[in-house]
Amino acid sequence: MTKLAIMGAMEEEIEPLLAHFDSVNKVDYANNTYYEVNHKGLDIVIAYSKIGKVFATLTASTMIQKFGCDTLLFSGVAGGINPALKIGDLIIADKLCQHDLDITAFGHPAGYVPGGKVFVETTKALREVAIEVALENDIKVIEGTIATGDQFVYKSDQKKFIETTFNADALEMEGASVAVVCDALDVPFFILRAISDTADGGADIDFDAFLKTSAINSANYLIKIVQKLS
Repeated sequence: MTKLAIMGAMEEEIEPLLAHFDSVNKVDYANNTYYEVNHKGLDIVIAYSKIGKVFATLTASTMIQKFGCDTLLFSGVAGGINPALKIGDLIIADKLCQHDLDITAFGHPAGYVPGGKVFVETTKALREVAIEVALENDIKVIEGTIATGDQFVYKSDQKKFIETTFNADALEMEGASVAVVCDALDVPFFILRAISDTADGGADIDFDAFLKTSAINSANYLIKIVQKLS
């Protein structure tokens, strides 16, 4: 690894990451700001993409192709589907899908388009490092499927569809698009989420209340992973 990319979707998701670094160089590019830092000799670029798959795709592509990052970590929050996940819990994606990608009218499965695949797997070696860090620090984390879509899901019927169709454990709005970029460009990547809501009728209330604390949980764990990698 020569340069590490760390992404979030919102300012609140990268602020606790940037707080770990004293010296930060800002680079403005493509209507976004990229923060260059160094940790024990490891060059790191940190950015928040803005919400949604298009912005996440643009940011991940920029970090890899313009800034030369060869490994990408994503830290942020998600809605829980798996009933074992409570607010503040951590989940590592073993694979991701796009729950709102739908050309089933042409006989294809949900989440699939020709030339693509329903699920994109994350990099096993990075997941193994994350599990090792969790065990060393007595951090509870699970591995599972994360579903991505350009919707903030808060209705029980939407949640049920995603759960039954993709067997998803959590859902969010960026991860699978980052996965597609990294998979296509052969860049090792890792998606970490902390649960900020349970994607039900009160999801909008839960999200606002627990966004910052869940983002801090995710960021603090990710920094420990970065320390292990460096």
